[in-house]
Amino acid sequence: MGVLVKDIMTKKVLTVDMDRSLSEVRRVFERAPFHHLVVIEEGKLVGLVSDRDVFREISPFAGTPTERSCDAFTLRKHVHQIMTRAPMTCAPTVGAAEACRQMLDKKVSCLPVINERGACVGIVTIRDVAHWALQEVEDASAEASPRKAA
Repeated sequence: MGVLVKDIMTKKVLTVDMDRSLSEVRRVFERAPFHHLVVIEEGKLVGLVSDRDVFREISPFAGTPTERSCDAFTLRKHVHQIMTRAPMTCAPTVGAAEACRQMLDKKVSCLPVINERGACVGIVTIRDVAHWALQEVEDASAEASPRKAA
């Protein structure tokens, strides 16, 4: 079958609950090197929120001297108000190429990885796929280059 999702996925996934404020989530994204948070309720995946979702929702005037009450209100919204509900997912045993195809076909940039009990065990992103593809190209290139005689 080749390389599986479990071989390329990011295993350390930061999760949030549905009632987390956008102000709190914005702070996470400002400090974090990733772009997606998995939304969990009672140990199960219920949604996905991206940094783009959050920054699109928050007023650009929030937290500035020109902030109005309606701008500040955007920071008090909750994740459940903007998250993608029931996002596409995949199993850890799905082929990496199939996961890549699903992301391209559905125009999504990540797939939460769910085990047989419904728990989120990782996330595979376009960046994970790009790292894998680069490694495949470099490995193929190394195999194709002629060996120097000793």
